[in-house]
Amino acid sequence: METYGRYLNVVDVEATCWRGKPPPGQVSEIIEVGLTVVDTHERVRVGKHRIVVRPQRSAVSEFCTELTGLTQDEVDGGISFAEACMQLRKEHFADSRVWASWGDYDRKQFRRQCDGGDVLYPFGAAHVNVKEQFALARDWPKGVGMHRALEVAQLPLEGRHHCGADDAWNIAALVLGMIAERAWPEVEVGG
Repeated sequence: METYGRYLNVVDVEATCWRGKPPPGQVSEIIEVGLTVVDTHERVRVGKHRIVVRPQRSAVSEFCTELTGLTQDEVDGGISFAEACMQLRKEHFADSRVWASWGDYDRKQFRRQCDGGDVLYPFGAAHVNVKEQFALARDWPKGVGMHRALEVAQLPLEGRHHCGADDAWNIAALVLGMIAERAWPEVEVGG
């Protein structure tokens, strides 16, 4: 069993979205999973990964492409959500590592899609809400966005905001800053 002591998966998802309400019959679905592995002993980011996911019940809108950079053609070439969840477990040990995300949206979106499609939830129970932890560490409002948090922490935005892989990389930088400041919680993976 692995504890928080070594590797942490930082996850950020992008999902189909629209300027207003979804078109009839469509629901928001994960179309990209960004994952950065953090070695908490060495205090470095050791892996940046991207999984493109093919939506089953929605299409990529023009607004979504403007926001994320993802196109319908690109996600059509992705893997299924079930395959993405399996890849997270097999290649990134998602079910046995502590994982973290900016806010609770990512965790809830995975839960919603897994419960709605009979797909095995890929993560273990040990999750850290980085947005909440950052607010606690800095005595900062809980609603602060990742981009603003980088500014407050005096860290550069690397890559494109709203790209899952780049956002996971940037969130991992914030996590490393909190680890250095001893403002990161000790979390154990349950059996």
